[in-house]
Amino acid sequence: MDTGLIVGMVLLGLFGGYLITSVLLLKYPLILHKRKQLKFRCRHICHRGGAGERLENSMSAFKHACHIGTDMLEIDCHITKDGQVVVTHDNNLQRLTGCDVLVSETNYEDLPLLKPELRLDFDFGWVTRCSSDNEEDDLGQRRITLLREVFEQFPNTVVNIDIKVDNDELIQSVANLISEFNRESLTVWGNKSGVVTNKCYTANPNIPVLASIGTVVKWVILFYTGLLPFIPIREAAYEIVMPSVILKEGKTRFQLSTKQRALLKFIDWLLMSKQMIQHLSERGIQTYIWVLNEEDEFEKAFQLGATGVMTDFPTKLKQYLEPGHVLDNKT
Repeated sequence: MDTGLIVGMVLLGLFGGYLITSVLLLKYPLILHKRKQLKFRCRHICHRGGAGERLENSMSAFKHACHIGTDMLEIDCHITKDGQVVVTHDNNLQRLTGCDVLVSETNYEDLPLLKPELRLDFDFGWVTRCSSDNEEDDLGQRRITLLREVFEQFPNTVVNIDIKVDNDELIQSVANLISEFNRESLTVWGNKSGVVTNKCYTANPNIPVLASIGTVVKWVILFYTGLLPFIPIREAAYEIVMPSVILKEGKTRFQLSTKQRALLKFIDWLLMSKQMIQHLSERGIQTYIWVLNEEDEFEKAFQLGATGVMTDFPTKLKQYLEPGHVLDNKT
């Protein structure tokens, strides 16, 4: 028999074996991996505390979300000049307060108040206004919140912490607070940067971590090459944006070109893989899709098998999740 033919048959056999094994492990990953066990499973997640109904990352937003019955508060953290961990998305407070000051260069007591109204980042036509007509309550709602206060007020609520900057003091301070309040099993944290997420894991390996952007890209490549079922995974959650949402009119402040729209559609196809999400779920890795503010978006996410949806509008998501709710296709 021709040597080339033999080599071809061997390679074909190896490829066939690899393909069959990959497909088998994709569907039944526990043959190879131990299922990750988290003490929470969150469907209803409030982005920045529910920024469409109360001022983002404010104590008022957190109280409102927990009153509704949210499963998870998604928050952002920075650290002040005097070492206080605060809940805010931006280090430069121009957008949030109208004052051109940096959190990292300001003592906590000198931080300005939030504006009485803020525009949403992921539904740019919507403006959230302070919910109180009482001046004292108004000022209280606009005060930037300490992470310590969140832990004190909501000891049993799962909190998703986005460490916004690569700052060792911030990471260690957050880790210390999580340990102080015995919240290792009620917290998930990380950053879009793999460097920061690795530092989070090193600071306390018992706190579940989110997949960074680099990790998400790696998982997607491994999935489409059939290698993902063979790879061990440290992260606890696959937190991803739904790119098709950005294509909707008025969702962002930017005008998208034809090429940008085509690219977003392609990325949406890559990321929104039902098979991949189901595979991760079988391995105990939760998928959170953000930032979804309409019923048809909620529907798409849960049909894909997402564990939870992150929204600016907790009331709307709560109503969607009510038993017997019928999807309003006009939304």
